[in-house]
Amino acid sequence: MKHLKGFIFLLTVLLTMSWTSPSQAADIVIGFTGPLSGPAAEYGQDCANGLDMAIKELNAAGGITVEGQKLLFKLEKLDDKEDPNQAMSNARQFLVNNALAIYNPVFSTQAALMKVNQEDCNEFILMGFTSSPKATQTGNKLLVTMNTPLTVYAQLFADIAWERGWRKAAMVVTLGAYGDEWREVFKTYWKKLGGTITSDKPADYSKTDYTAPLAAALATNPDVMLIGGPSATTALVIEQSRNMGYKGGFLLVDQAKMDYIAQMLEGTSLMENVIGILGYAGSPALATPAFDKKYKANYRRLTTWEVVQHYDSIFYLAKAIQAANTVDDVYAIRATLPKAFPQLADKFSQEDHGISSAGRVYTMAGVQSIKNGKFTHPDLYVWWAKTQAEFDKVKKATKYTVPLKWFKSKMGKIE
Repeated sequence: MKHLKGFIFLLTVLLTMSWTSPSQAADIVIGFTGPLSGPAAEYGQDCANGLDMAIKELNAAGGITVEGQKLLFKLEKLDDKEDPNQAMSNARQFLVNNALAIYNPVFSTQAALMKVNQEDCNEFILMGFTSSPKATQTGNKLLVTMNTPLTVYAQLFADIAWERGWRKAAMVVTLGAYGDEWREVFKTYWKKLGGTITSDKPADYSKTDYTAPLAAALATNPDVMLIGGPSATTALVIEQSRNMGYKGGFLLVDQAKMDYIAQMLEGTSLMENVIGILGYAGSPALATPAFDKKYKANYRRLTTWEVVQHYDSIFYLAKAIQAANTVDDVYAIRATLPKAFPQLADKFSQEDHGISSAGRVYTMAGVQSIKNGKFTHPDLYVWWAKTQAEFDKVKKATKYTVPLKWFKSKMGKIE
């Protein structure tokens, strides 16, 4: 009996230690639901890899401390094939494991998740990577989206095209809500400048043959074409356009990445007068070469902005959790996020300067083009500054190695 009592006491101590020992780290569950198969699989995998890399680094450094307890992060990933119903199902599985935040990089699936992420007892922070301006117009109090709005890029690209003397534009943009937004914003601004839309032929960017929509567009003799969807198939659109005799310019929607396309096309010989977002390798951040080397060594893939932005986001989310000193109150964590900024270019490949009340993280709009077969010098735009003083504050803080420009929207408020 004496030995039995001793065993029971020892078992009680061990069980107590397993729950309360400071050396025992608990997990903060981070969910990722996105396209890990299908036409957008490369895009989804880049997003997930950025999260994976950041979480491994944070955990290797000991994680974070909340309410005196050491906490590590745990990433759970599920494929949703860009299907809103599957994204909802995936989110429910994450919530069974008490996910604090769920990442999703497609606005159509985010829209479904925004209907449930504020439900009582099932709240989670929705980390929604998207350039859609509609995301931050929903009023969702637990949304964080880390991408420059497409309304900024549409105006910047149109202005550059206009400066080059192009007046007639055709559009062969990906099907779906994202492509529709791009087409509408660009068309509105292009006409505001005085330009003409000669053809508007959305295309299925999950296919490999684009001769029909391209033939219709090229028959209108455009100076420039707005194109794009996933980078791999956008490369095919460029290649097929050139093979059909088109010699004009291209404007790429922000989903399509010039550096990835150049790799697909084995160089820039077909990409003359392509205008798009800054290629990752051209980022004027001191941290870029080391990050690029580290990522390629670990994942054997081209580094993209999807990788970088998801990687960065884990660090400011972790700072907010620690500052709020809770893993249970997601509203408190979201309210504390402004204190996590800035994250600057001496330690990160991209700078994050704050977050709007609607949930949009303030990152630079980087623009680049290809002239004479080479990538041009990058231009970085501060798009969220409303006053000279706000712009000057960013200029003073930045660690980028190039001068910043102040973008002022001609299409109303951008959030």
